[in-house]
Amino acid sequence: MLEGFNLESQAISLEPQAISIDVLLERYARGEEKSITDVKRRIARSLASIEKDTAYWEEQFFQNLLDGFIPSGHITSAVGTKLVSTLIDCFVQPVGDCIEGVDHDGYPSIYTALAEAAATMRLGGEVSYDFSHIRPAGASIKGTQLRASGPLPYMRVFDASYETIESAGISCGIQMGVLRCDHPDIFDFVVAKQVKDQFNNFNLSIGITDKFMQAVRNKELWELVHKTTPNDEYIRKNNSYFDEKRNLWVWKVVPAEELWELIMQSAYNYSEPSVLFLDQINAENNLYYCEKIEAINSCGEQPLPNYACCNSGFVNLTAFVHDPFTYKAWFDWEKFEKVVRLSVRMLDNVLNVTIWPLPQQQQEAMKKRRIGLGFLGLGDAIIMLNKHYNKPDGIEFARQVSEHMRNTAYNASIDLAIEKGTFPMFDAEKYLEGQFISRLPRWIRKRISHYGIRNSHLLSIAPSEIVSLTFADNASSGIEPSSSWVYSYKKRTVNGELKEFDVMNYAYRIYKAISYNTTKLPNNFITALEMTVYDHVNMVKTVQPYIDGSISKTVNILKDYPYENFKNLYMDAWESKLKSFTTYRI
Repeated sequence: MLEGFNLESQAISLEPQAISIDVLLERYARGEEKSITDVKRRIARSLASIEKDTAYWEEQFFQNLLDGFIPSGHITSAVGTKLVSTLIDCFVQPVGDCIEGVDHDGYPSIYTALAEAAATMRLGGEVSYDFSHIRPAGASIKGTQLRASGPLPYMRVFDASYETIESAGISCGIQMGVLRCDHPDIFDFVVAKQVKDQFNNFNLSIGITDKFMQAVRNKELWELVHKTTPNDEYIRKNNSYFDEKRNLWVWKVVPAEELWELIMQSAYNYSEPSVLFLDQINAENNLYYCEKIEAINSCGEQPLPNYACCNSGFVNLTAFVHDPFTYKAWFDWEKFEKVVRLSVRMLDNVLNVTIWPLPQQQQEAMKKRRIGLGFLGLGDAIIMLNKHYNKPDGIEFARQVSEHMRNTAYNASIDLAIEKGTFPMFDAEKYLEGQFISRLPRWIRKRISHYGIRNSHLLSIAPSEIVSLTFADNASSGIEPSSSWVYSYKKRTVNGELKEFDVMNYAYRIYKAISYNTTKLPNNFITALEMTVYDHVNMVKTVQPYIDGSISKTVNILKDYPYENFKNLYMDAWESKLKSFTTYRI
């Protein structure tokens, strides 16, 4: 029998929900494991195995898991088992502009990239790609009379490869395909998923530059460019020309607003593509001095360079709320900071324990030691503290949590550097000049200058639906508010039967358990669709300055939301210096 969720400060012990037991046994429990405690013991033992004092750190890690740290699903399901699986959630893989070998920028050929992606997915990793290096449809191919087909047909090959791997029973999430806003095939890319049964295994995102957004705002023309040469027919039709200063072919010139309108119409009607603000991503990158980021992981919480990975975990904020729904309700900052500190160490150890699909991925990780610690349960913690997700009190709490998490995580990584060494690409002078690092408190920057730091990046906020459901009694996912308080969930059980489960939100369960009347909930019980669009956006604006990665946040919008207001959201997101933006009309 799975143990209950013990809330000591409320003297409440909740029996686990049936759905939580089912998902635990299906996805995470291995061998003789029957409870969350069993799974946590395995995780602690495995992650402590590389420490000098393994027994000491196993107990420290185990207690940390009991206190509120939840590793990502990949770590939880595979670490310490005989499964041949990576513990890493997501990777970004390069794709070059050639069929074999490497292209003129040193990127692997399309089919080499396909093989590398397959090797990654075979071990359970999700893969993202920037396809912008592939020459546009209609490009001349030297030495032949053929014309290039462009990135989209090759994306179909990647899509089919994913489907084949998944058909073998391997769960490898979803792929992300990125194309820059100045690629000559961008118009076709924007509408690619509007064709039925095309790119079903891809999320799509446009790589947006500041120059493009300024051109949209100023109603200017926009150049679609590439290093490769259009064929003669294309040149005649589109007045293409070679720009010697930039060593680029200007394939076509269009009104920037025309492309922006197409992106906005597609996002409004189909919820894709999302957008990446590339210049903001690279300006805020701690490693601006030694890498370029062109893509983001498939759920949007971690911008990554080629071969880099997203190694993530969550701190369950509801675990630190005492006396919920009373006038005495308070948040245990001391315990929260202790959990954050130990979680940084645990995620750093994951990099040494995991199986790597490719040697390039391991080399990239060892040089920079990126991790992505975030939180879940923000929406529920706000409610339990009698605050409001969509009002200043809840916004300020989210800011404080993010600031505390940032400061504690960076300080913990400095201590790890003293003990275990800095990441090899660390350059103190350049690192401290980074935009994000310059916002750290002076005392932390001084410590980095003196001691170095173990991890180049430490923070991202990922979606957490399944681990929340299993290990946090269905607390709200990531940064999101709850979508509903009670609902039905249909899924196939481990025996193959289709079963319907009654599911409750965690904060709602607590409120109900302490004998409050649930027929009329307090006004701070407000779901995602009951908030305004700007309530969602304001939360991301508040938290993002404290996160060195990014935030996976979908802004839910009602069907009748005016299109002109919708367009303004994206412009506002860029002006607010967000790194990415995704909407979904319901």
